[in-house]
Amino acid sequence: MVTLYPDVPDQTVLDQGFESDLLGLFEGASRLEADPGSSDPPPRIILYLRNLWDLAAGDPQIFAKEVRTTYLHELGHFLGLDEDDLTLRNLD
Repeated sequence: MVTLYPDVPDQTVLDQGFESDLLGLFEGASRLEADPGSSDPPPRIILYLRNLWDLAAGDPQIFAKEVRTTYLHELGHFLGLDEDDLTLRNLD
């Protein structure tokens, strides 16, 4: 798995219908869906650092908490969890 840290979503992501204040994104096949013999690119987690910083209003402790929560949320998608599963785990 690859993790990327751009500041904000690029136009490709926005064209998919995501909001410009998106905090994180999982792209690729989950562990449940992945084909071990596939030549597809590895799954990736993207954390949008400027958006996370803006949400935290510049508070380093809130920023660290939001980065952790967002990363675990996207990792949950990699593991095959849906939004309801993540909400039950307080990762929404």
